[in-house]
Amino acid sequence: MLDRRNFVKTCSGMGLAGTLFPGVLWAQAQAQAAKKITKEMIENAAAIADVPISDEYKEMMLESLNNQAKGYEEIYKLHIPNSVDPALIFDPVLSGMKFETQRKPMRISPPSKMAVAGASRTVEHLGFSSVRELAELVRTKQVSSLALTEMYLDRLKKYDPILKFVVTLTEERALAQAKKADAEIAAGKYRGPLHGLPWGAKDLLAVKGYRTTWGAGGFESQMLEEDATVVQRLDEAGAVLVAKLTLGALAQGDVWFGGVTRNPWNTNQGSSGSSAGPASATAAGCVAFSIGSETLGSISSPSTRCGCTGLRPTFGLVPRTGAMALSWSMDKLGPICRTAEDCALVLDAIYGPDGHDRTVQPAAFNWDANLDWRKLRVGYLKAAFERKPDEQQETAKEEPPTTPAEQKKREERKKRREAARARAEYDRKYNEAALAKLREMGVNLVPVEMPKFPYDAMVTMLTAESAAAFDELTRTGKDKLLTSQKDYDWPNTFRTARFIPAVEYIQAARARRMAMDAVAKVFDKLDVIVAPTSGEQLVITNLTGNPAVILPNGLRGNDAPKPLTEDPGDFQNAGGPGTPTSLTFLGKLYGEAELLAFARAYQEATGFHLQHPVLAPAS
Repeated sequence: MLDRRNFVKTCSGMGLAGTLFPGVLWAQAQAQAAKKITKEMIENAAAIADVPISDEYKEMMLESLNNQAKGYEEIYKLHIPNSVDPALIFDPVLSGMKFETQRKPMRISPPSKMAVAGASRTVEHLGFSSVRELAELVRTKQVSSLALTEMYLDRLKKYDPILKFVVTLTEERALAQAKKADAEIAAGKYRGPLHGLPWGAKDLLAVKGYRTTWGAGGFESQMLEEDATVVQRLDEAGAVLVAKLTLGALAQGDVWFGGVTRNPWNTNQGSSGSSAGPASATAAGCVAFSIGSETLGSISSPSTRCGCTGLRPTFGLVPRTGAMALSWSMDKLGPICRTAEDCALVLDAIYGPDGHDRTVQPAAFNWDANLDWRKLRVGYLKAAFERKPDEQQETAKEEPPTTPAEQKKREERKKRREAARARAEYDRKYNEAALAKLREMGVNLVPVEMPKFPYDAMVTMLTAESAAAFDELTRTGKDKLLTSQKDYDWPNTFRTARFIPAVEYIQAARARRMAMDAVAKVFDKLDVIVAPTSGEQLVITNLTGNPAVILPNGLRGNDAPKPLTEDPGDFQNAGGPGTPTSLTFLGKLYGEAELLAFARAYQEATGFHLQHPVLAPAS
């Protein structure tokens, strides 16, 4: 029986790299133009599935396997759109779990002194104002929606050549919406704190009359003649859509068909992703707020890199209707803003069932800016704050190099680990200062640990679902049109996913359920958990569906380690002097009101969210 390495070589020899149809066996049949599975193919497939099969059973399997293969072809003929979800539905709510369902009026904070005295400032200076501040200025007619919209459109045009965060300006739509907002407010019809405020949408949200590109080569002209539910709800709130903003191709990273979206704090760096444009534009003061999405870090990572406040809501709180699907059991939509309260005001407008996204629960989000956060039970991931990377252990995990090329790759990986470790060591003081500040605020931080499970192995579900979401892209070979083609990019991931057995997908789902039960027990005793933004918690809470707020936590000094590379498309080009650090607060399922209230208290005590980059226009 072939070992895995030899089987990969066998697959390459058969031309599988270019065909990789669903099911390893069917892929082999297609590659050999046989359209029929043989005993030899079973042997090869069994090797990669790690399932020993006696020779006497192989003959028995042939008829059933060939019949299954015919079924694959019948399903291909359906040309299933990305918008069709599977019959199986992921639900993070466990037996006996309860959440608030009664909606109550929002209780927002009183207007700031800046908002009250806003008329003394020029419109241009309002670019970095919070949603709460802008809402008061628009409500009291100190600033018109049209003036704000024109200002943000000007800034988008001015800084896009540097930051590359715009896919499509929705200028005509925006100006019409702004004029309507001003007319309604003048007539006494005030819709709420988002009325008249310009915002940007990650370009995986469908907007009628405008292209929805998913950031991907081959989809540059795609038109979806519908408005995503989130877009509809923000329209109803009176918000003004000014731009469709970039995302890494098919929601990975910051590399899209138009280039690399940049970090406003260091334009030699990418903004991270995949909510690359929303984070960059928000940080650069080019929209009042934006909507991003997260499957496994796509709000967290760019919010960190760009110094924004990002909210990844509980899975099943915000409907994803009209949004590109990547993983039906992990995709989430959420706001990227300047403050925690801004996130609350946006979330209030977009959450709740829409009758289409079957994962959305009837949970209520009741924002109260006056909630007594001192009564919340707060834990912190003690080991995560103290953990140091062990170079010897990491090196020991690698197989010894057998060729000069493998040796070169090993040396490159070592350099990258060293750079990442130096950055982590430098950033440790910001995490320690955060814990000290929380204690100074009177918070009793309870040390806690997340349960131990093979979480990375559960990400198999995301990989399999994403390959299914873009099945036809792989089978037709159009994945070659995607801009980035490295080993960690989607084209290679989708092909590799063809080798995930259905049984192992189900086993990963069962392990995930065990992890959900265990993590729920941790949150039974806590309302908020403080965590470093990087690390295992990101994978854990995306799998369990728990919400997270990512907060700016200070700027690195001039003594910060410089990035290993200056290539903006290289994810290792991160950190360095003058760039933001972040902190993450994790919450109970559907516990966003408490989570955001706690985050708001931390922001008021620190003021890190008030810092913003200084940009020069393109020459």
